[in-house]
Amino acid sequence: MQTLDRQSRRNIFRSLITLAVPVILEEILTTLLQYVDTAMVGRLGAQATSSVSLTTSVNWLIGSCFGAVGVAMVAIMSSALGAGDTGKIRRCSSQIVKYILAVGLFVEVLAVGLSPVIPIWMQADKAIQKQASIYFCIISLPIVFRASSVICASAMRALKDTRTPMMVNLAANVLNVILNYLLIYTAGLGVTGAAIATALSSTLAGILMYVLMRRKEQLRAPEKSRGIDRALLKEASNISLPALATSVTSCLGHIVFASLVSSLGTTVFAAHAIALSSETLFYLPGYGLRSATSTLIGISVGEDDKAKFRVVERQSIILTMAMMAFTGLLLFLFARPIMGIFTPDQEVIRQGTKVLKLIAVSEPLFGLMIVSEGIYYGLGQTKITFIVETIGSWGIRILATIICIHVLNATLFEIWICMFADNTFRALAMATPLFLGKDLKYFDGRRKAL
Repeated sequence: MQTLDRQSRRNIFRSLITLAVPVILEEILTTLLQYVDTAMVGRLGAQATSSVSLTTSVNWLIGSCFGAVGVAMVAIMSSALGAGDTGKIRRCSSQIVKYILAVGLFVEVLAVGLSPVIPIWMQADKAIQKQASIYFCIISLPIVFRASSVICASAMRALKDTRTPMMVNLAANVLNVILNYLLIYTAGLGVTGAAIATALSSTLAGILMYVLMRRKEQLRAPEKSRGIDRALLKEASNISLPALATSVTSCLGHIVFASLVSSLGTTVFAAHAIALSSETLFYLPGYGLRSATSTLIGISVGEDDKAKFRVVERQSIILTMAMMAFTGLLLFLFARPIMGIFTPDQEVIRQGTKVLKLIAVSEPLFGLMIVSEGIYYGLGQTKITFIVETIGSWGIRILATIICIHVLNATLFEIWICMFADNTFRALAMATPLFLGKDLKYFDGRRKAL
């Protein structure tokens, strides 16, 4: 295998940064605006916070359905870009609206139909069950537009356009904050107002993302394409179904984990929910680099360039872990002030600060897990992530949490140690095959599938 010269390695590094920065900025700005969103609701009290936060894990599960299709779009379209196969890119683009409607409408009907019973399944306090149900029902009404936003953004990122999704999501989140203020406070609708604001901003994002995607020359569907492209559907299914299974396994684990924590009372759950939201900002650089890594890995596969593949892989791992070490340090140092942004409740702040400092230590390993996942996604090797996710989420996090709560009468801190152990396992389990040289085997396997 040939090695790349210094200039080529620098060019790859620049590409990683150029693609990752808009995604990182998008995620950071979105999360900051979500912080404002959470803080607005938090001022209404712990019950309002719990009503909104209770179904967060369920929303992750919903988003994972679209994210799995997005993973397939990135793997297929980026490799086609690397191979110079514009015909395949357009064929793939022609199927996007079908995927959006099929997945989006199915999930939307299911979510709205189950909205009355989900808070009960989550073991929420009876005092917040009705409000949590109303909130979840309203934000579920425009799910098909959320599907459009995620899948169309993935198609654009596969073709190295990360700026357009950034601008669309930024606009949608600014609108969400403005509507929150108007509906929560001015109109006095409280949690219901927050739900309406989220639904309207999600609808805007979905429409804009689809329109802007279709304006791109490479993503205009062939005029003769009307039916289902069975060959592409098979390729996409082989990639997306294990990715979906991974996300479903993870999100169901988060749902069970959240329900276990919610059984400890509103104060503990509020601390848990706010701490989870607070941590989000500090691991977003990893997800930005994961997106860039998947695209560049897919392009290197399409180009059949193993040397480029190896450089992308190594640079992305080093860069991600370094950035996550820095953000983890910031999280550790400023854990208490961050908690204070979202709630005036001192007991919630105390418990949340303690667990945030714990999880800050694991951020570099969490970054290793995230970027390894991005490498596998770019290679279309989604079965590996499913296996690791299942063992970590259910065999470590959930099982240990059940023991902590029902046998050891543990506090929130001990429960988060279970999450720490899960993150560590997944990072090492996913990275080890790459370090042992099996990455080239996966590269050859993806080439044969093209």
